[in-house]
Amino acid sequence: MSGDVCCFAEARRVAIFGGTHGNEMSGIMLVSMWTKNDCEIRRSRVHVEPFISNPRAVEKCARYIDTDLNRAFTEENLSTAGGDELPYEVRRVKEINQIFGPKGSPDAYDVIIDLHNTTSNMGSTLILESSTDHFTLQMVHYIKKAMAPESCMVLLTEHPQLKYSTTRSVAKHAVGFEVGPQPQGVLRSNIFQAMRMIVKHALDFIEMFNSGMEFSACRVEVFRVHERVDYPRDTNGNISAMVHPRLQDCDWEPLNPGDPMFQTFDGRTIVYEGAGPVYPTFINEAAYYEKNLAFIITCRETLSVNSIRKSTK
Repeated sequence: MSGDVCCFAEARRVAIFGGTHGNEMSGIMLVSMWTKNDCEIRRSRVHVEPFISNPRAVEKCARYIDTDLNRAFTEENLSTAGGDELPYEVRRVKEINQIFGPKGSPDAYDVIIDLHNTTSNMGSTLILESSTDHFTLQMVHYIKKAMAPESCMVLLTEHPQLKYSTTRSVAKHAVGFEVGPQPQGVLRSNIFQAMRMIVKHALDFIEMFNSGMEFSACRVEVFRVHERVDYPRDTNGNISAMVHPRLQDCDWEPLNPGDPMFQTFDGRTIVYEGAGPVYPTFINEAAYYEKNLAFIITCRETLSVNSIRKSTK
């Protein structure tokens, strides 16, 4: 394991986003609760800002109004001129970038924690966008240990073709919390409480880092996004098969060559024909039907994480 130490400035400004998708209720309710009374998220060395990122979608209990906010933080949208004629979420991109960014600048917030729910059986999942950001890697390592014996998976979305421009990417350090299964527009107390606990551990980590604690080198198991898998379709583009019952609800479990993957409407099984075991997740996610996505295939790997400490500059 590397003996290098990474030094970071204090993470003094942290935002917690709820309602990036307006029908994912745990984050919306937690952020609304903390906006009224922030004692639970208050830390002495951190300014924590709870924030509803897509209020119009929250009002309608819809994923979005015009376009998916969590795919909209592109250079094109950030730099585009224009005003009221732009799609609502593009206007929101510009507002969020002004408040918490600018993206990629020294003035951007130190950390954005973006709260999401999934209809898939993913449990508590931490989503990272970089395998080289040792601050967020140490954060998820801390959260995983604090959550034990409850499992907490780490999804790494770092992929040249499959990367997308997330709401949280405005910050210097971006992390998403995805907790499920929970239907859209519904609250489940166990999912709500799991998300609440993950946020607590994340803020505790940041507070300890800011107070001068050094975090030793470690290893973190991650599941790196590898491939998107669509549903089988007929010649008209209509779905012709469902997720197989033996795959349904089996997020993070190995999918081996020859294992059932889809079941056609007349009962025929379609098997996985890859070269070796992979790990599907976001299986049969309700929000991904519009994205032509049945599940995401990931590959399991272990990352070596450097020690980190607060910069003295």
